[in-house]
Amino acid sequence: MKLVDIIKESEYELSLFSDKQISELENKITERQTKKGVEFYITCQVRKKEIKLTPEEVVRQLYLLVLQQDFGYPVSRMELEYEVTFGREKKRADIVIFDKQQTTSPFIIVELKKPKLKDGKEQLKSYCNATGAPIGVWSNGRQISYYHRKDPNYFEDLSGIPRADQKLSDILSERWKIADLIKKDKLVNERKSLKDLILEMEDEVLAGAGVDVFEEVFKLIFTKLFDEMESGRKPDRNLEFRNYGDTETELKDKLQALFDKAKDKWQGVFTDDAKILLTPSHLSVCVASLQDVKLFNSNLDVVDEAFEYLINKSSKGEKGQYFTPRYVIDMCVKMLNPTAEEKMIDTAAGSCGFPVHTIFHVWENILKSKGLNRSHLFTLEEKPAECTDYVQNNVFAIDFDEKAVRVARTLNLIAGDGQTNVMHLNTLDYERWEENVKDENWSDTYSEGWKKLKKLRNDKNSNRDFNFDIIMANPPFAGDVKESRILAKYDLSRTVSLEKIKNAPAGYKVVTGEPTFPEALNNNGETVCQMSDGTFRKTKLKQASNMSRDILFVERNLDFLKPGGRMAIVLPQGRFNNSSDKALREYIADRCRILAVVGLHGNVFKPHTGTKTSVLFVQKWDEKLCPKVEDYNIFFATMQEPSKDNSGDKIYRNTTDEDGNNIPLLDSHGHLIVKHDLFNHDGLTGDGIAEAFAEFAKKEQLSFFVDAPLTK
Repeated sequence: MKLVDIIKESEYELSLFSDKQISELENKITERQTKKGVEFYITCQVRKKEIKLTPEEVVRQLYLLVLQQDFGYPVSRMELEYEVTFGREKKRADIVIFDKQQTTSPFIIVELKKPKLKDGKEQLKSYCNATGAPIGVWSNGRQISYYHRKDPNYFEDLSGIPRADQKLSDILSERWKIADLIKKDKLVNERKSLKDLILEMEDEVLAGAGVDVFEEVFKLIFTKLFDEMESGRKPDRNLEFRNYGDTETELKDKLQALFDKAKDKWQGVFTDDAKILLTPSHLSVCVASLQDVKLFNSNLDVVDEAFEYLINKSSKGEKGQYFTPRYVIDMCVKMLNPTAEEKMIDTAAGSCGFPVHTIFHVWENILKSKGLNRSHLFTLEEKPAECTDYVQNNVFAIDFDEKAVRVARTLNLIAGDGQTNVMHLNTLDYERWEENVKDENWSDTYSEGWKKLKKLRNDKNSNRDFNFDIIMANPPFAGDVKESRILAKYDLSRTVSLEKIKNAPAGYKVVTGEPTFPEALNNNGETVCQMSDGTFRKTKLKQASNMSRDILFVERNLDFLKPGGRMAIVLPQGRFNNSSDKALREYIADRCRILAVVGLHGNVFKPHTGTKTSVLFVQKWDEKLCPKVEDYNIFFATMQEPSKDNSGDKIYRNTTDEDGNNIPLLDSHGHLIVKHDLFNHDGLTGDGIAEAFAEFAKKEQLSFFVDAPLTK
């Protein structure tokens, strides 16, 4: 009998246990014929009697093997179904390990009955408080959490439990280096996400701490990123973002000093006088939750997901700002195929997903040209000079949300080794940029990036037209722009009507048929149209009183592009087929070659919005790079895999092990792989839309794929 069959249909799993432990238990199973059919039993290792195997019992018996084999605890120190008294009520703890000296005092309590962490943790806390046990463990066979009961109000995360020959203080005072963090990374070993941990911290301490949750968690992540980077570059250095048995006050002083060093290295994210505002006891709990997490990986998805949660929580998506899933970004980057010589910008940057993943793509190609591979700590290690030069000189981002800009600056400062061109500006209101520049506080933070951006202007006296090779953006969909001062600067804020006239005035040019939107814009007033019924019409342009943000972003982005430059932009699906958006489509086709339209699944932006979206890819007409033609092929594709369920939770790919069991498919760095068909994930998932477009681009001899085969 397979254990996996017994736990089927339950909320328990077996992924925490080794094949050897599972096999050992399976060899001890006996069958019994009952009125209900065949039931499965095992002789319990502690109670020494036959016990029916329920899903919970399977996980308990396996964890007993872990406690004996991995931690050295003898069965003589254990008791199962230990009675815990709450006044008149009595409950039973799943596993209790007693103290070595005080043999009747519970030392570790293990809770398995409640397979959901929140429920299990509450139960565990009540058992620890009632018995005085200093350590609690919760598991459902897939996730596992370890806690240290400091007092009834605070349970701090532990990186593990002591072995039978250790004391709790041995675990707390153990010094960690970056290699230890890689080996014991909580996200891999406990199968949690950084977002899960932040939610736990909110439940535990942050909600009642009287602080801005975004600011305080951001400070901690910022500080921890700095600590990891310092140790990544000096592997013998002890990590400082840890509690090594410090008092709460000592820990706060240590963390503040580390935060100050991080601010000094990565300037323009926090003010010079910014302090960690959490109380020493609240900070101690938060450090314990985060200290075993490795933030630097082969990508920045770990940090990304946490920041997305925090920013959306603090701004509630009120301006339609939703982070683009990183697999959609990677598809766009692969399809636009940026090179180290090209300048790129994201004009609605959010947390800077497009720039950061463009950086990764270009870095990988630079490293490949030097015969080097992308490593496990890709984002952490020092790079060749060409890599940092690329970030510091060729990658730009702007956004009008100040919190998002600070997050984006953090990620780019890491990539650019302390320099970045991420700026807090309103992309659409470019006439007022000079006011920002004159603001001393703004200038202190953004002046270096601004100097570089100015050099890319078409006209040194105007902030409208630039010379970028690549733009990638997901502009906010929600809300209209209503300021007439801003609208007046945009062609697309005008509407065209046709006024009937009796005859064509003398000297006027007559054209047949209804004009396109660009033709109407360029009409100097001396052209009239003759309709199919023989009547004449005069074009009239009217200024709209409001206009959707995303439409204005299309025009603004095209102004950023130099001739031959290319763009990927996420737009609501309606822009591609609504009759009311015909003018937008005509405007785009007049200025660009439409390269591709990729329809995204309706779940991609859930839980924030169910708006159906597509990505538009274009290249601006240019005599050399993209000569204008009337008729050409366009690449169309639709995403078939949803990538998220209807609740907005990611769906991950599975594979099968040697025994035919379903197990998660992991990449070479131990990360789960989202189930999508946008591109081939590290050669593990089969070719997708990006690879199909690359073949199309080569056949069409598009300038940016002529000499560059797609890198998988």
